[in-house]
Amino acid sequence: MAELQTQGLGIRIGDVRVCRDLDLHVREGESWCILGRNGTGKTTLLHTLAGLRTADAGDLTLNARSLAAEPRREVARQLGLLVQEHRDSFPASVLETALIGRHPWMGPLQWESHGDHRIARQALRAVELDDLEQRNIATLSGGERRRLGVATLLTQDPDLLLLDEPTNHLDVHHQVHILELLQRKVRDDGKTVIMVMHDINLASRYCDRFLLLLGEGRTVQGTAEDVLTAELLEELYAHPLQAISGPHGTAWLPAGPGQRQ
Repeated sequence: MAELQTQGLGIRIGDVRVCRDLDLHVREGESWCILGRNGTGKTTLLHTLAGLRTADAGDLTLNARSLAAEPRREVARQLGLLVQEHRDSFPASVLETALIGRHPWMGPLQWESHGDHRIARQALRAVELDDLEQRNIATLSGGERRRLGVATLLTQDPDLLLLDEPTNHLDVHHQVHILELLQRKVRDDGKTVIMVMHDINLASRYCDRFLLLLGEGRTVQGTAEDVLTAELLEELYAHPLQAISGPHGTAWLPAGPGQRQ
């Protein structure tokens, strides 16, 4: 079970007001996407929801308990974060890196068990990296390293997954593969997902709830039908958009001169 809730949340970073008086209720089995222009604080908000940054105002709870008051090991068993970029300071294999996800479940000085290795290998197989488990992570491409980050999060196996641009560096096949994998985790395993994304069309295809950061602390939230409208999206991105009907619903394309509908 994973249920995240904010009340009156206020966040600033420098001169940027990310949100003010944000009341957010993320329930078990939901898939949320945070959308906004560059520099509006999407990553800062995600890190705050993960407990890595203190909000300037308001309350944040995970499963009705204050996130700040929970021991970090206990938080890590319930909540996991995929960061936007990976910085690897030490050499390690793909399998060793995936196994880092098991650390919240291990005691002091405890080594990974056969069960931990099995979970990590299942995660690597899920992201199509099982044939690279002995490779040094320094030799991976950007897309392979991104998929390894997702595999490490799956190895951690929290109920709430926070992902900062999970499709970064991925080709079309792996973008769809990873998002469908996350969708199955929500649908079949009862996981809860909050993602930061830039692609409106992938977001609308794989998420059912949206939080729009409009700037100056203003936010709008709701279903695709509620908030993925031409009026709100054009305000969000400060650019005219053209709506096109497709097999997966409405697709949004940047409009050129004279194309706006």
